[in-house]
Amino acid sequence: NSSELSPSFILASIPGLEAAQCWMAIPLCSAYVLALLGNCAVLLVVRAEPSLHAPMYFFLCMLAAIDLALATATVPRILSFYWFDSREISFAACLLQMFLIHTLSAVESSVLLAMAVDRYVAICHPLRHAAILTNGATAKIGLLAMARGVLFFLPLPLLLLPLPFCGPRVLSHSFCLHQDVMNLACANTTPSVVYGLTAILLVMGLDAVLICLSYLLILKAVLRLAAWRERLKVFSTCVAHICVVLAFYVPLIGLSVVHRFGKDLAPLVHIIMGNIYILVPAVLNPIIYGVRTKQIQRRIL
Repeated sequence: NSSELSPSFILASIPGLEAAQCWMAIPLCSAYVLALLGNCAVLLVVRAEPSLHAPMYFFLCMLAAIDLALATATVPRILSFYWFDSREISFAACLLQMFLIHTLSAVESSVLLAMAVDRYVAICHPLRHAAILTNGATAKIGLLAMARGVLFFLPLPLLLLPLPFCGPRVLSHSFCLHQDVMNLACANTTPSVVYGLTAILLVMGLDAVLICLSYLLILKAVLRLAAWRERLKVFSTCVAHICVVLAFYVPLIGLSVVHRFGKDLAPLVHIIMGNIYILVPAVLNPIIYGVRTKQIQRRIL
């Protein structure tokens, strides 16, 4: 029937706590506002401070823009659900939100890899850094990261389009994810499962391996230095990036584990892990770089 051809989905609520959702939205809204202020501040500071016109900080601006887009694609819809009980989301809106979440996450992973390569070149080949990572090369890397995310994750909603959805259409999160929507289909989802896993491994999985490889080479170069003070000084330039990588990959891995092995967990766990995955990088990234970068601190003050 028409509802099966164009289904709608029900966003997840916490059983027994529906009446308290308006209060639960307050910390979520506060985190969203903090993410907006922090990432906008990073964009404005890097633009206004000539000493920050370098590849590392251009990549930081890309991260800030991605985090703003990802949070804005999800949090306002979650808040409308919590505050106005707007639980139903259309099939088209759900697919669009799903595409944005996965694509922007892939782009962020690619930018984090580019930042790791920037740290490797700056530490292991400092004399060639300016020649290799020019402003033009940085812009091309950003465009390639966006193209890579779109090309790898555009098929996900396309694979779900022809599937029928019958029975309960209640999601596990307050927003749409591929694994969540796919599990509600009453048809063979093997192509979608295989492609989704392949895309994740070829993008986030490969990026994580290459980031680790970059830091192994950096560590090898740092250990060649004679003085411990010099080693710490050189490696301290990587601390902010390592923290940002952990802020992105730890919630991503946690959410994947919950989807794979947490079917018997309480709905609250799924909802909290989903919100952490969306908001933690967006909130922490500007704080981490604000604390670690004196030029950003001075300009904000």
